Amino acid sequence: MWLGLLSSNGGFGGLLLNVLTGKVVVPDKESATFVSFIGNFDKRTELDKSIERGDPRYNAALAMMAAKASYENPIYIQTIVNNHWQMEFLGSFDFWNEYQNKATTQAFLMRDTTQPGEEETIVVSFRGTEPFDADAWCSDFDISWYEFPGVGRVHGGFMKALGLQKSLGWPKTLQQQETHSSARPNCKFSYYEIREMLRELMRRNDRAKYVVTGHSLGGALAVLFAAVLTFHGEEMLLERMEGIYAFGQPRVGDAKFGEYMKGKMDEYGIRYYRFVYGYDIVARLPYDNSALMFKHFGTCIYFDRNYQAQVVVEEPNKNYFSLMGTLTMIWNAMMEIIRSFTICRSHGEEYREGWFMRLFRIMGLLIPGVPAHCPQDYVNSTRLGPPHLFSSSL
Repeated sequence: MWLGLLSSNGGFGGLLLNVLTGKVVVPDKESATFVSFIGNFDKRTELDKSIERGDPRYNAALAMMAAKASYENPIYIQTIVNNHWQMEFLGSFDFWNEYQNKATTQAFLMRDTTQPGEEETIVVSFRGTEPFDADAWCSDFDISWYEFPGVGRVHGGFMKALGLQKSLGWPKTLQQQETHSSARPNCKFSYYEIREMLRELMRRNDRAKYVVTGHSLGGALAVLFAAVLTFHGEEMLLERMEGIYAFGQPRVGDAKFGEYMKGKMDEYGIRYYRFVYGYDIVARLPYDNSALMFKHFGTCIYFDRNYQAQVVVEEPNKNYFSLMGTLTMIWNAMMEIIRSFTICRSHGEEYREGWFMRLFRIMGLLIPGVPAHCPQDYVNSTRLGPPHLFSSSL
């Protein structure tokens, strides 16, 4: 809200003047112009015009913009999707978390209508963690294990956010779930609701496919959404899933779960892209060590501070904390501050960073790896990365 006040009143000076004259403009948090805390890091609303359908980067670039937009209010998202991207907004939803007894999970759906003929791509975008959303932080820090029989162990907090039920776990049919929640008929669980929406959309058009995406916590939910589909044997939806695009995704399960998911991705031909920029701290949590035993799976597309990409099994400095790693991260943070002032010269005005992002980069000298988690660098990575990285299944 404070950032909105500054923007609506023309900065610090304008806000002070308006306070003194009694003309303060108070932003409407549900309007098409109100930008979230996360959104203030990167206010770009347009897709990259140079990345058209057919370009191997297209889905990744669109998925990242959708992941960024998911942090905003429904009216803002609808305006961006319909008016700026010339696509179809299908709805933004709040979903129930039975363990917290409230709605804690957000996602939206859109239809990419830029394809010729009857082909279409549905995008499902899960929202990540808002910095001031205590409920989302509870999901992040709940590192209890949930065990899928014969599949492996998975992050309990993420499972609960996706729709895990206290007494039933993951019933396959919606009827079982509705019976269990009949005392609260307005409760909607994200996995089941999105699954039903996708079933209907796929039935309407047998040439339609869909991708699932998210940044941070949203990336974790995107991967686990696919995992529960495999657990339930949802073959039609798995065959129509074109890809999973996870940006700055934390670890979601143990080694056994990772092996299971790699097998299922290969079986159904699902492309799983896990993007990690620089020293993003979230992508290195929870720890992959003898105590916690969380493991990433699949192949990582890693971008350095120059947005040079390489495909790696694991990102550098995988558990974040080390003396030599800290020195490297601080040096990298210094270079990112310098780049913040020069990138618009090398890549164009659309890459210019605002004062808020620059301030956060300076904070990165004290806590390296936190600014690297912001959407700004992931948007840049998908736009500036080499096309060949996205041309095959990983």
